[in-house]
Amino acid sequence: MTEHSICVFCGSRSGRDPAFQATATALGRAIAGNGWRLVYGAGDVGLMGAVANACQDAGGTTFGVIPTHLLRLEVGKTDLSRFIVTENMHERKKVMFMNCDAIVVLPGGAGSLDEFFEVLTWRQLGLHRKPILLMNINGFWSPLVDLLDHVIDQGFAEPSLRDYIHVVEDLDQAQTVLARAFG
Repeated sequence: MTEHSICVFCGSRSGRDPAFQATATALGRAIAGNGWRLVYGAGDVGLMGAVANACQDAGGTTFGVIPTHLLRLEVGKTDLSRFIVTENMHERKKVMFMNCDAIVVLPGGAGSLDEFFEVLTWRQLGLHRKPILLMNINGFWSPLVDLLDHVIDQGFAEPSLRDYIHVVEDLDQAQTVLARAFG
């Protein structure tokens, strides 16, 4: 069986809702439990640290990518299965994307939004067909989904834009989408 890789975009902070941290931890365990590899931003803080530590604790394989300038700020987690340092953010996103089969977006800030919009744009342009999952924990991403609907309603994107993302409310839904994608 080929090991599938899940790229997780998420916050370097934990956020205010304890459900975010709990979901990141559960996702890390699930990635390991399914025999998938975690690809993520190589930080040991916030939701990034939670998903990576849980994956490692469950015996999973981890692949982290961090730019030089964030090594201290995001506390580069050097005990991963694979740890790569890039020159810049663009290179980080490229390496993460190239080494995954699906993308899961947990709650996060501007960096997570940047990562999400880049892979969504690439999908819209036909550059990939990888599943993109928005984990809408307690409605965190609902305003983003509304914005995408607004962009479509105002004629700036085709309705098919919404078909490129799977909005999931919990880990069970996410695992179902990923299992279906991996056949």
